[in-house]
Amino acid sequence: GWHSLGLKADGSIVAWGHNGYSQCNVPSPNTGFVAVAAGQCHTLALKDDGSIVAWGYNYDGQCNVPSPNTGFVAVAGGGQHSLGLKDDGSIVGWGHNGYGECDAPSPNTGFVAVAAGWCHSLALKDDGSIVAWGDNDDGQCDVPSPNTGFVAVAGGGLHSLGLKADGSIVPWGYNGLGQCDVPSPNTGFVAVAGGNSHSLALKADGSIVAWGNNGYGQCDVPSPNTGFVAVAEGWYHSLGIRGYSLGDLDEDLDVDLDDFALFADCLTGPDLSPPDGCNAADLDADGDCDLADVAIFATVFTGPH
Repeated sequence: GWHSLGLKADGSIVAWGHNGYSQCNVPSPNTGFVAVAAGQCHTLALKDDGSIVAWGYNYDGQCNVPSPNTGFVAVAGGGQHSLGLKDDGSIVGWGHNGYGECDAPSPNTGFVAVAAGWCHSLALKDDGSIVAWGDNDDGQCDVPSPNTGFVAVAGGGLHSLGLKADGSIVPWGYNGLGQCDVPSPNTGFVAVAGGNSHSLALKADGSIVAWGNNGYGQCDVPSPNTGFVAVAEGWYHSLGIRGYSLGDLDEDLDVDLDDFALFADCLTGPDLSPPDGCNAADLDADGDCDLADVAIFATVFTGPH
């Protein structure tokens, strides 16, 4: 909804934004996480032991993970409901169920990915088809034909998105703000995400395409629109992860003479001009910028990176 979540490489979660229901207060120990998902005002995270931890708004029980809390491999958060994908290919749903959004259709097997909209749910089958259930007042559960060749799925507020193996996106559901109008050319996409009334997709070239409601600038991808490796959406905001290039101290997606100058400043004095201060020049992550970092920087400066 109005909060954001980031999963770190060390297995910890960073949360920010609206915290009126403690949805940004990651429970201790904040370690061992492998996936994260945000509902409207609640948060879900998958542990490396296959259990799910949930916190935040719990009025409809969306944070009460059903027992046994084991064997999960993926998680998704809807408006006020939650979904977990088990390692046996089945889906478990809990929380608000006024539209049947927690009731995975039979046969509840063969699923490989799961996504949640406001009051509807979506799941990808191992045969490349999508199954959708829950609120369907705007056709958000009516997967267009042919229902084949899908490799990813995403749920928006009242719309749904499917990514095809050929790199095209198929949208369906409410389109009052153009959230289902994929910009041309509809090709070369590798990931997709759905917000309340806008949509985002990642291209193979590392750029992000956004369309639909832009009342809060949620479709205005910051420049340079390059180097992205992941994308996610909130209710009225968007998030992208840029690929990290070791030694790219000025974060312009290239390791060049500008980075050399910044690195030299960090090596010889307390210059904090890089975006992350001189921590960005600590390439071996040992707590300081020294000769060991010089060797690493020389390698990335002169070679492929």
